[in-house]
Amino acid sequence: TYTANTNDNNHPITTQCLHHRFGTSPSTIAIFDDGKKKRILITGSNSGIGLDAAQRMALRGHEIVLACRTLEKANAAIDKIETNIANDSEDAVDANTLLKSLKLTPMECDLADLSSIDEFVKSLPNQSFDAVCLNAGLARNKRATDVAHTKHGFELTVGTNHLGHFYLNHLLLRSSLVDKEGGRIVVTASSVHDPDSPGGAQGETATLGDLKGLERAAADGSGRFDMVDGAEFNAYKAYKDSKLCNVLFARELQRRLDAEEGCNIKANCFSPGLIVGTGLFRDQNQFFTKVFDVAATKLLKVGETTHYGGGALEYLALSTEVEGKGGLYYYSSPGSSKYGEDAYGKQFHPSEVSKEALESDGGEGKRFWELSEKLVGI
Repeated sequence: TYTANTNDNNHPITTQCLHHRFGTSPSTIAIFDDGKKKRILITGSNSGIGLDAAQRMALRGHEIVLACRTLEKANAAIDKIETNIANDSEDAVDANTLLKSLKLTPMECDLADLSSIDEFVKSLPNQSFDAVCLNAGLARNKRATDVAHTKHGFELTVGTNHLGHFYLNHLLLRSSLVDKEGGRIVVTASSVHDPDSPGGAQGETATLGDLKGLERAAADGSGRFDMVDGAEFNAYKAYKDSKLCNVLFARELQRRLDAEEGCNIKANCFSPGLIVGTGLFRDQNQFFTKVFDVAATKLLKVGETTHYGGGALEYLALSTEVEGKGGLYYYSSPGSSKYGEDAYGKQFHPSEVSKEALESDGGEGKRFWELSEKLVGI
């Protein structure tokens, strides 16, 4: 048994007890320094990889702020975590000890509503985060033809997945709520941002073009756009575009952080892989989603488990192997879940972004950032 942590009563919490649910190996424990307890924010932590990551990191003794679209969803997430721990503990005393040691704070933050983001940040205590995980995301049914917009006129997918997080990140940094001495910002992107990837090559591919949609929305002051490139609405492409936005945002953010004197905050993005069984696909045909999930993970072995994606998020937020690294995109080949916890830092590693993302390192990334600022009113 390997001692990983202690609870508030100074009783040792062993690796087997803490990670009974996960089967974490001693080699994985070695890449985490759980001595200093951290304060971590996770958006979209009520389901999918956000929920899994919240549970993982809470079990390590860290304080987790669960920022969800509604307070009800955030409270339900905490209930899920507590139920999971109780169900997976072989001893009632151990379960009670673990539950008492958890530091989970439920909060409301609707990323499709800038005023909700404002209220969320205003309600935070004046205590910086060691890691900010910009993880929440939505994907509309790819056959949808009606354009849904946020309260400020942004196309819903890009407005939530990119602009909501962009504004939240701005407010957190402006308010000095991210630790400047080594804080981390982790952005959940996807390999579908790259037209040359297996998933990105299906259907219409991601491209922001000349940003005509954002340019028009910023110029006329309405903020209203249907697609970033100004083309006709396509729900499937809108999701892919939002993930390309995530990659451009993370890379441009790191360049700006590097230019700030005395700032050692590092920003990275990653692809959790093809994970069908999450809240991300709540707008898809549920029967098809369940069948495809089984086919992708069990038969074709190209999909990943939710637990694997949660581990990837945890790795980027906490691992000592990532310390001091920024501006990177982490990725693993399809089917890497089979390597379990040992995949992180091996199969799951820094990789190349799409050609468009690379080329944006010049003027497009800067212009994309400036337009995002104008749209959210910075």
